[in-house]
Amino acid sequence: MRWTRGLMVLSVVFGAGLAAAAEAPVGTWKTIDEKTGKVVSEVQLSEQGGKLTGKITGLTEPNDKAGKPKTCTACKGEDEDRPIIGLVIVKDLKADGDRFKGGTILDPEDGKIYRAEIWTEDGKLKVRGYLGVFYKTQTWVKGS
Repeated sequence: MRWTRGLMVLSVVFGAGLAAAAEAPVGTWKTIDEKTGKVVSEVQLSEQGGKLTGKITGLTEPNDKAGKPKTCTACKGEDEDRPIIGLVIVKDLKADGDRFKGGTILDPEDGKIYRAEIWTEDGKLKVRGYLGVFYKTQTWVKGS
Protein backbone atom coordinates (compact mmCIF):
# COMPACT_ATOMS: atom_id res chain seq x y z
CA MET A 1 0.00 0.00 0.00
CA ARG A 2 2.82 2.45 0.86
CA TRP A 3 4.57 1.68 -2.40
CA THR A 4 1.38 2.40 -4.40
CA ARG A 5 0.78 5.70 -2.59
CA GLY A 6 4.41 6.74 -3.14
CA LEU A 7 4.17 5.82 -6.82
CA MET A 8 1.00 7.91 -7.16
CA VAL A 9 2.72 10.93 -5.59
CA LEU A 10 5.74 10.53 -7.87
CA SER A 11 3.45 10.18 -10.89
CA VAL A 12 1.60 13.37 -10.04
CA VAL A 13 4.80 15.35 -9.39
CA PHE A 14 6.58 13.97 -12.44
CA GLY A 15 3.51 14.47 -14.66
CA ALA A 16 3.13 18.08 -13.52
CA GLY A 17 6.78 18.70 -14.37
CA LEU A 18 6.33 17.31 -17.87
CA ALA A 19 3.23 19.42 -18.46
CA ALA A 20 5.10 22.57 -17.42
CA ALA A 21 8.05 21.71 -19.65
CA ALA A 22 5.85 21.11 -22.69
CA GLU A 23 3.82 24.33 -22.44
CA ALA A 24 4.93 26.89 -25.02
CA PRO A 25 3.78 30.48 -24.38
CA VAL A 26 2.21 30.82 -27.82
CA GLY A 27 -0.37 33.53 -28.39
CA THR A 28 -0.59 37.29 -28.13
CA TRP A 29 1.27 39.11 -25.36
CA LYS A 30 1.22 42.80 -24.46
CA THR A 31 4.48 44.56 -23.66
CA ILE A 32 4.29 47.09 -20.84
CA ASP A 33 6.28 50.30 -20.37
CA GLU A 34 7.97 49.87 -16.98
CA LYS A 35 7.80 53.59 -16.14
CA THR A 36 4.18 54.34 -17.12
CA GLY A 37 2.61 50.89 -16.78
CA LYS A 38 0.92 51.38 -20.17
CA VAL A 39 0.76 48.88 -23.01
CA VAL A 40 3.34 49.65 -25.71
CA SER A 41 2.90 46.81 -28.20
CA GLU A 42 1.45 43.40 -28.90
CA VAL A 43 3.70 40.48 -29.80
CA GLN A 44 2.44 37.25 -31.35
CA LEU A 45 4.51 34.27 -30.20
CA SER A 46 4.35 31.09 -32.26
CA GLU A 47 6.19 27.80 -32.31
CA GLN A 48 7.51 26.43 -35.57
CA GLY A 49 9.80 23.44 -35.91
CA GLY A 50 10.41 23.34 -32.16
CA LYS A 51 11.51 26.98 -32.06
CA LEU A 52 9.67 29.92 -30.55
CA THR A 53 9.48 33.11 -32.60
CA GLY A 54 7.64 36.36 -32.06
CA LYS A 55 6.65 39.34 -34.14
CA ILE A 56 5.14 42.68 -33.29
CA THR A 57 1.52 42.73 -34.44
CA GLY A 58 0.45 46.05 -32.99
CA LEU A 59 1.66 49.29 -31.42
CA THR A 60 -0.22 51.65 -29.12
CA GLU A 61 1.30 54.49 -31.14
CA PRO A 62 1.87 53.03 -34.61
CA ASN A 63 2.85 56.28 -36.33
CA ASP A 64 5.75 58.69 -35.90
CA LYS A 65 5.37 62.46 -35.42
CA ALA A 66 5.05 62.92 -39.19
CA GLY A 67 2.12 60.49 -39.27
CA LYS A 68 4.06 57.72 -41.04
CA PRO A 69 4.19 54.14 -39.73
CA LYS A 70 7.09 53.69 -37.30
CA THR A 71 10.14 51.91 -38.68
CA CYS A 72 13.19 50.37 -37.04
CA THR A 73 15.63 53.17 -37.82
CA ALA A 74 18.15 51.90 -35.23
CA CYS A 75 18.18 48.36 -36.65
CA LYS A 76 21.02 47.03 -38.77
CA GLY A 77 21.07 44.57 -41.65
CA GLU A 78 17.84 43.18 -43.05
CA ASP A 79 15.68 44.85 -40.35
CA GLU A 80 16.98 48.37 -41.03
CA ASP A 81 14.10 50.78 -41.73
CA ARG A 82 11.52 47.97 -41.75
CA PRO A 83 8.08 48.77 -40.31
CA ILE A 84 7.97 47.87 -36.61
CA ILE A 85 4.56 46.28 -37.02
CA GLY A 86 5.39 42.89 -38.54
CA LEU A 87 8.99 42.93 -37.31
CA VAL A 88 10.19 39.57 -35.97
CA ILE A 89 11.85 40.37 -32.64
CA VAL A 90 12.04 36.93 -30.96
CA LYS A 91 14.02 34.30 -32.84
CA ASP A 92 15.13 30.69 -32.39
CA LEU A 93 14.22 30.06 -28.74
CA LYS A 94 14.10 26.34 -27.89
CA ALA A 95 12.48 24.56 -24.96
CA ASP A 96 14.90 23.91 -22.10
CA GLY A 97 13.00 22.56 -19.10
CA ASP A 98 10.30 25.08 -18.20
CA ARG A 99 11.96 27.90 -20.18
CA PHE A 100 12.76 28.78 -23.77
CA LYS A 101 16.43 29.68 -24.36
CA GLY A 102 19.19 29.80 -26.94
CA GLY A 103 17.71 32.45 -29.18
CA THR A 104 17.61 36.22 -29.42
CA ILE A 105 15.37 39.21 -28.92
CA LEU A 106 15.61 42.51 -30.81
CA ASP A 107 14.85 45.83 -29.14
CA PRO A 108 13.45 48.03 -31.94
CA GLU A 109 14.11 51.19 -29.90
CA ASP A 110 17.89 50.79 -29.91
CA GLY A 111 18.33 48.16 -32.64
CA LYS A 112 20.32 45.90 -30.32
CA ILE A 113 19.99 42.13 -30.35
CA TYR A 114 20.22 40.33 -27.01
CA ARG A 115 20.48 36.67 -26.01
CA ALA A 116 17.04 35.79 -24.69
CA GLU A 117 15.20 33.57 -22.25
CA ILE A 118 11.42 33.35 -21.84
CA TRP A 119 9.20 31.60 -19.30
CA THR A 120 5.73 31.86 -17.81
CA GLU A 121 5.18 32.76 -14.18
CA ASP A 122 1.80 33.32 -12.53
CA GLY A 123 0.06 33.64 -15.91
CA LYS A 124 2.50 36.29 -17.12
CA LEU A 125 5.42 36.04 -19.48
CA LYS A 126 8.91 36.82 -18.22
CA VAL A 127 11.20 37.98 -21.02
CA ARG A 128 14.88 38.30 -20.20
CA GLY A 129 17.52 39.80 -22.46
CA TYR A 130 21.22 39.28 -21.77
CA LEU A 131 24.18 41.47 -22.66
CA GLY A 132 27.21 39.55 -21.45
CA VAL A 133 26.62 38.73 -17.78
CA PHE A 134 24.11 41.56 -17.37
CA TYR A 135 20.41 41.10 -17.99
CA LYS A 136 17.06 42.85 -17.85
CA THR A 137 13.74 41.11 -17.34
CA GLN A 138 10.40 42.45 -18.57
CA THR A 139 6.95 41.17 -17.72
CA TRP A 140 4.44 40.79 -20.56
CA VAL A 141 0.74 40.13 -19.99
CA LYS A 142 -1.58 37.90 -22.01
CA GLY A 143 -3.30 39.74 -24.83
CA SER A 144 -6.82 39.25 -26.09
